Amino acid sequence: MTVLVDLIVMLGMLVVVPMGLRLLDGPEIAAPRALWFPYAAAGAVSLWLPRGALAAGLAACYALVTLLLALAAPRRLARTRSLAPAEVAALTALVSPAIAATALVAERWGHELFGFDLEILDLTVPHFHFAGFAAALVAGLVRGAAPDRPASAFAGLSVPLGTLLVLLGYFVDDWAELAGAVVLTAGMWAVALVTWQDVRARDVGDRVGRALLGISATVLVATMLLALSWALGEATGLPHPNLAWMAATHGLANALGFALCSLLAWRRLRTEDLRPHRTEPPHPTQQEIPA
Repeated sequence: MTVLVDLIVMLGMLVVVPMGLRLLDGPEIAAPRALWFPYAAAGAVSLWLPRGALAAGLAACYALVTLLLALAAPRRLARTRSLAPAEVAALTALVSPAIAATALVAERWGHELFGFDLEILDLTVPHFHFAGFAAALVAGLVRGAAPDRPASAFAGLSVPLGTLLVLLGYFVDDWAELAGAVVLTAGMWAVALVTWQDVRARDVGDRVGRALLGISATVLVATMLLALSWALGEATGLPHPNLAWMAATHGLANALGFALCSLLAWRRLRTEDLRPHRTEPPHPTQQEIPA
């Protein structure tokens, strides 16, 4: 399981987060966006080293750039003075990698931070890259693309809330974590619904982009069912998938099928929006044709 989790984390560090940052606007993210890759590369190297000072030091380099990104959140809030759903989602995305990096530093040092065992810390790292950063970012993009849909407003608020509740559940108990999983699942299914019904329907002439959006929406239905089954089993003792199986199914599918496909699609859509479109002159109707 460790190798698979590390590969997923590398995808989040080196591909998903930098690609997602290009979809966010605002001067406050210019510095972390410019500095991201070398610091993320140090964090990626730390994954493959034995636990200890060197691995923790490289992980701390990554933590520095995620802290710089997290500090952009209050600056963004001061600039926009808005807690609209899309902005709440964007703020959540900015802060989430720092939570992941904190868990990474502790795990690479071999320290059971707040009493959590190293396996839980190890899985916290991909969770807050994908369920934290990528999911919140996409929820905000979906809200911006469908501002009149109540479902998009629900997604923009419930994905951040669900992410926060899952984090609090770590410190409370399995039932609190289950409540977070329910809220997060509802928000992600709202993201899938609006993506399928509204974003895919945009007349952008990009079949590849629409196909990627379709994959991401479809994948969410299955992966969030898995998340619910795991959280329910942890809280009630009912049979449920183990962590290794969750990493190989829920984790891998969310990383590739949801996060990567979604961000690739949104990048294509943004490019299409910026491309000049040829406008055809209107054809005269029969009444407009001179006699």
